[in-house]
Amino acid sequence: MTALAPVPRTDPSSGSGSGSDRSTEAAPGGHHVARGRLARLVTHLCVIVGVLLSIFPFYWLVVMSTSTTAEIFGYPPKLTFGSSFGENLRNVVASVDLLQALLNTVIVSGACAVLVMFFDSLAAFAFAKFDFPGKKPLFILLIATMLVPGSLSLVPSFILMSEIGWVGTLQALIVPGAANAFGIFLLRQMAAGSIPDELIESARIDGAGFFTTYWRVGVPLLRGGLAFLGIFTFISAWNDYVWPLIVLVNPERQTLQTALQNLNSLYLTDYGMVMAGALISVVPLVGVFIIGSRHFIANIAAGAIKG
Repeated sequence: MTALAPVPRTDPSSGSGSGSDRSTEAAPGGHHVARGRLARLVTHLCVIVGVLLSIFPFYWLVVMSTSTTAEIFGYPPKLTFGSSFGENLRNVVASVDLLQALLNTVIVSGACAVLVMFFDSLAAFAFAKFDFPGKKPLFILLIATMLVPGSLSLVPSFILMSEIGWVGTLQALIVPGAANAFGIFLLRQMAAGSIPDELIESARIDGAGFFTTYWRVGVPLLRGGLAFLGIFTFISAWNDYVWPLIVLVNPERQTLQTALQNLNSLYLTDYGMVMAGALISVVPLVGVFIIGSRHFIANIAAGAIKG
């Protein structure tokens, strides 16, 4: 008879033990993956909720601009678009000189943004990279002006504009807004950290003067900050209401914000017309922000890659 070869015996406990060891080893990794997915899900949900909360006021503005006054104050509130936008827009155009006010606002906002970017970056570059007598006291005095409320300067500024004959003109809005302490402080901090001293020394060795060094070295490295400052200044000048209301006594020189306040009536206000005017004043700001933010984000990304 042929002897059968012995069959090796397998220990069930050893097999199950190795499987349990593998599952035990794999469990922590799977647990971390699940926690990571949950964290990303919560983060995305928070971002979505934040975006919706931010967009809703603009959506509600559009809804009201397309509705009548009765529909705006109806209950429950109407959350869908109406059919009265054309009529509301015609009422706005008939009530105020919209095109002239829009042109005045574009001129004032654009001039203020350009002048602020130029003068603030020039002063910030000097404060950050050059030594001159009285540098520290001047910078401290500059920072101190940021603590003074702007409303305190309204009366002195009006008296000054009256003395030089600028009351009722756009110069009274452009020249006082040509520079500000906030922009100088912001760009000075950026210039101190993003412009290497070696580049300044190289420019000096090549024979470049102060303005050439500022234009060829400082401005390219401050583009991100300049983009932000330009957007911020343009929006601030566009939305300014108190100072134009005080100094622009000439109806032909009114800005958009002061012109739209004429839509409010003493006895009866057409809120659909008012919301249509407000929408007209908001839409250009959205376009400026989209165009400017592209350059702002692109320069930040470029700086991060270089770093």
